[in-house]
Amino acid sequence: MNQPKVYIIIVNWNGWRDTIECLESVFRLNYQNYTVIVCDNDSTDCSIEHISAWANGCLNSWVKTDNPLRTLTYPPIDKPIPFRNHKSTSEYDCNRHEVPLVFIKNSQNLGFAGANNVALRSILNTDYFDYVWLLNNDTVVHPDSLNQQVAKMMNRVEAGICGSTLFFYDQVELVQSQGGSVYNKWLGVAAPIGANKSKSSILSEAEVEHQINYVAGASMLISRKFLLDIGLMSEDYFLYYEEIDWAVRGSKLFHLCYAEKSIVYHKEGASIGSSSISKNRSIISEYFMTRNRFRFTYKFYPYALPFVYLGFIMTVFNRIRRREWGKIIPILTASLLFMKQSECYSPRNPSQH
Repeated sequence: MNQPKVYIIIVNWNGWRDTIECLESVFRLNYQNYTVIVCDNDSTDCSIEHISAWANGCLNSWVKTDNPLRTLTYPPIDKPIPFRNHKSTSEYDCNRHEVPLVFIKNSQNLGFAGANNVALRSILNTDYFDYVWLLNNDTVVHPDSLNQQVAKMMNRVEAGICGSTLFFYDQVELVQSQGGSVYNKWLGVAAPIGANKSKSSILSEAEVEHQINYVAGASMLISRKFLLDIGLMSEDYFLYYEEIDWAVRGSKLFHLCYAEKSIVYHKEGASIGSSSISKNRSIISEYFMTRNRFRFTYKFYPYALPFVYLGFIMTVFNRIRRREWGKIIPILTASLLFMKQSECYSPRNPSQH
C-alpha cells in the first residue's frame, strides 16, 4: 500500500541553528513519502546559506552530549540531501521540482500564516498530496511522529487537523500541550491541554478530543480536503491566533483530532520569545498576543468584547503588580491601536479570510 503524500512546511526566521536541528530529526522519520519545504521569512542571518551548507554536508547540527534528545539528531544523517533554492513561489512548481528539500526565500517577513501560505499556495497547485504538516522550526520530532498522525487521520475521515503530544525540549518528561488548547471566548485566552503533566499522567485521546478547540501550531497535520474547502490561514494576525481562526472557520465541516503517540519536542518560541509563562514573553510576543486577542474576538465573537476588555484590565493590573513596566507599554499600545483600527475592520467579513 502506497503511503499518502505529505508536504512538511517549516518556517524559518533568523533561526538556522534550530532549523537544521529540526531537519536532522525530520529526515530520520520512519515515514517515507514526504517533501520538506523551508520557507524563510527574509532572515538577516544568512539562514538559507547555512541550511544549504548543512544539506550539502558542510555544516552539522551541534547538540550537547548530555542532551537527552541527542539521539534524535545525532549522528548526522547522510549528506548531501538534494535540494532546490527558490526566491519566490513563481519559481517553484511542485509538479516539476520533486526533490526531498526545497527552500523558498520570501522578500519580506510575512509572519507565521503568511509564510506558511506561500508554501501552501504552491502545494495546492498540484494534485499529488494528501496532507500538509506545519511544523515549527524550533522542534525536534520522534521518528514515528508523522506516521502516527497520518494513521490517525486516515482512521478519522471527518477530521481536518490533527495535533501531536508536545513536550518541552528542555524538560523532556513534561507535557507542553496535548494536541492543542481549550479557548475561553469570554476572556480571550487559551489553556494548553495537559500542560505540565508528566508522561505517565497524560490524558487519553478521547479526553483531549472532547475538549480541544484548536490544534497547536507547532505541529499541525492538515488534510487536503480541509485546505480545499476552508482555504489558507488568515493573514490578519501576523503572529498568534491563526490556528484558532482556522479551527473556527472549519468547525462546521471538520473535526479536530489528536495522535497521542505523535511525539514532538518544542523549544517554545525560540525566534520571537513566545512563552506559556507571561513573565518570560518578549515585548513582540506581548504586543501581538494582546492585539490579536481583541482582533480574533471582534472577528468571531464581538458580543464577548466587553468581557475580554475586563480581562485585559486585569492583565494590565497584574503587570503593574509584578513591576513588569517594559511590558505595559506594548500591551496598551496594542489595545489602543486595535480600538482605532476596529472602526474600519468588519467582523466575520469573508474577504478577510
